[in-house]
Amino acid sequence: MENKKVLLTIENNVGIVTLNRPEAGNGIDLQLSKDLLDIAIICSENEEIRTVVITGAGNKFSVGGDLKSFSSEGAEMPTHLKMVTAYLHGAVSHFARMNKPLIGAVNGVAAGAGMSLALSCDLVYAAEGSKFVMAYNKIGLTPDGSGSYFLPRKVGMNRALELMYTNRMLNAKEAAEWGIVNQVHPEEELMPAVINLAEALAEGPMNAFGATKKLFYHSLQETLESQMAMETVFLAERAKSAEGKEGIAAFLEKREAKFKD
Repeated sequence: MENKKVLLTIENNVGIVTLNRPEAGNGIDLQLSKDLLDIAIICSENEEIRTVVITGAGNKFSVGGDLKSFSSEGAEMPTHLKMVTAYLHGAVSHFARMNKPLIGAVNGVAAGAGMSLALSCDLVYAAEGSKFVMAYNKIGLTPDGSGSYFLPRKVGMNRALELMYTNRMLNAKEAAEWGIVNQVHPEEELMPAVINLAEALAEGPMNAFGATKKLFYHSLQETLESQMAMETVFLAERAKSAEGKEGIAAFLEKREAKFKD
């Protein structure tokens, strides 16, 4: 399926979402944010899609919010920004809440909301030349796109504030060392590596992936005992599910589990 500013292709149960404004560094304007929400809902509901990859067209992931389009709104810019973020935040929520793994393939600069979008991915692979910068405070703004939620969770509060206050730019290697990126690859190897991983995950227990994601996200706001109580409930639910039954049977029979079936 294709929208003007966001593309979606589906192959081997992998949905590849491509931000498609290469002439503007895949900057996020109102239409792109609308298109991204549409695609996020499709990805979350389409049963053919079992893993989602998000990347950018051209040589950038996303430079973040399209400040030129925002500024053109004049006195209406605050209203316009609420519209943009309503769609953008809806897209991030649908991607984050779906059971399917979300993999970011960062193929260049990820700045501002582009970095926030990368941070919201479950796994992040990056090309060697990629750069990450929050950028907001430099222009007197504050984070959007979930950046203030995921950044301190991934790098810690002190490092998160350092990135915000100083506008420090991390290269791909530094981003991996800080826990933002899982693996770094030469540019030409990035998408093949991501697609290989996505196809492998698409063979896995999608609902168990989703339950695990929910457990991990909730863990930071729960007590030890309340988190273990959630673990008990989720584990029991998974054990009686078709995935759980197949996984246990495959283990006992010493064969590969067939979760897609």
